[in-house]
Amino acid sequence: MAAILGKKLGMTQVFKEDGTVVPVTVIEAGPCKVTAVRDADRDGYAAVQLAFGEVKEGKLSKAEEGHLKKAGSAPKRHLVEFRDEALGAEEGEGPKIGDDVTVESFEAGQMVKVSGVSIGKGFQGGIKRHNFSRGPVSHGSHNVRAPGSIGASAFPARVFKGMKMPGQMGNKRITQKGLEVADIDAERNLLLIKGSVPGSKNAVVEVRTDG
Repeated sequence: MAAILGKKLGMTQVFKEDGTVVPVTVIEAGPCKVTAVRDADRDGYAAVQLAFGEVKEGKLSKAEEGHLKKAGSAPKRHLVEFRDEALGAEEGEGPKIGDDVTVESFEAGQMVKVSGVSIGKGFQGGIKRHNFSRGPVSHGSHNVRAPGSIGASAFPARVFKGMKMPGQMGNKRITQKGLEVADIDAERNLLLIKGSVPGSKNAVVEVRTDG
């Protein structure tokens, strides 16, 4: 399994050799420094911790800077652990502390999954948030976009949790599976992924091999 952290730069399109247009998302992935390796016997689980996103010295706490300096890394903003035995952390075959993880660990045509925080859309009604149908708009009807009855009466005299109702939409962690790596630019640390991925522009995303 390969994993890396990156920053979503935006979307564009590339052309295949046969002239087919492919929409892609451009991710500035890595290089990430391996700052910790979790062992199943010592920590109870196997994982590899990656650091990404340079930041000025003094912006982090002394504990955070000391942890990164111990791994030979400059101050980094984001630390993420990838818990997966397939990384080889448990068997000792995976990356070692101080190693650099780059886009070269991926290859074109590989299937990946991308995790990120979706774009927040604020407070939305049931029609936009849950794809409800609107009510009649003629003959004086006032029930056009309102949610209508939600079912509870004298018993149980309350609204059940989890009802599909108006509320905040977006701004949640989403994992998009079944994505394909369209191309890799190792010189500029760019990862081109076919289609769209969760997150807004300049958002930090996690890319892992799928399957």
